[in-house]
Amino acid sequence: MTVLELIEAAAAQLTEAGVAFGHGTNNAFDEAAWLVLWQLGLPLDTPLDGATDEPEFIANRPVAPAEQSQVATLLEARIRSRKPAAYLTREAWLMGVPFYVDERAIVPRSLIAELLVDGALDYWLSDATHVVLDLCSGNGSLAVLAAMAYPDVTVDASDLSTDALAVARINVDKHSLTERITLVESDGFAKLPDRYDLIVCNPPYVNAQSMAALPAEFHAEPALALDGNRAGGSDGMDFIRRLLMEAPQHMNENAVLVLEIGNERDHFEAAFPTLQAIWLETSAGEDQVLLLEREELLALLRGPKPESLRVPKPDGLGE
Repeated sequence: MTVLELIEAAAAQLTEAGVAFGHGTNNAFDEAAWLVLWQLGLPLDTPLDGATDEPEFIANRPVAPAEQSQVATLLEARIRSRKPAAYLTREAWLMGVPFYVDERAIVPRSLIAELLVDGALDYWLSDATHVVLDLCSGNGSLAVLAAMAYPDVTVDASDLSTDALAVARINVDKHSLTERITLVESDGFAKLPDRYDLIVCNPPYVNAQSMAALPAEFHAEPALALDGNRAGGSDGMDFIRRLLMEAPQHMNENAVLVLEIGNERDHFEAAFPTLQAIWLETSAGEDQVLLLEREELLALLRGPKPESLRVPKPDGLGE
């Protein structure tokens, strides 16, 4: 059996088992390729399509029975545990950059990463952009990518979860960015006295109905990073309500907030009907990440407060 044949067989096994994707891959073949290549110690960017006629390609390399057994064990763990593949390999890639990850933090996959790396935010930035905040940083991937994309900035990476920050520490150290990225344990802006030129935030935003329907792979991740209803709401906007009210006082004059809300645009617009957001194009479309200028947030605060902006404050609210 060759590498490519083993991947194809593994993809069929994953499909038959009905596992869910969405943590770095979106289909059975890519997930199988990730697991097989990782277990065999081969580059994850190994060319596979059309490689069967080229014997020099790794795809045609024979796989020894012992190696096949190792792959089978890994596949069994993926299917039995329903954990994302990244938790089994302890590694995930985002925009070509490797990150360590384990069950203490969600798997890095934010669409904001595309905007940082591709320069899509540059229009709103300038030479005066010096201080960046990655709020709800989790594994620290956005903080790392921001520091890589903008070599002249410093970054605060904040999260309520000390476990997630421990993972972020591994990634900051891994990419030798300890002098430019500061990790901060904070419930929202509570321990962030500074003002920022750019705030990026991939917060908990999943509504209650969607949380209940998430596949097991997503429930393997920390609920704190996904559940947007921890203040007693149901539309997933609990943390975001608080974020939009508090953000302006932590933003410099021309600062912008880049916010990921996934598939929750309808709930976002229902909660903030007067807010003029700028929707940014990503690989997932134009309705999952938005940009807000400070002046727009100030206008929201100056206007009449609808019921949707009343923020409950039970104990334990955070990212």
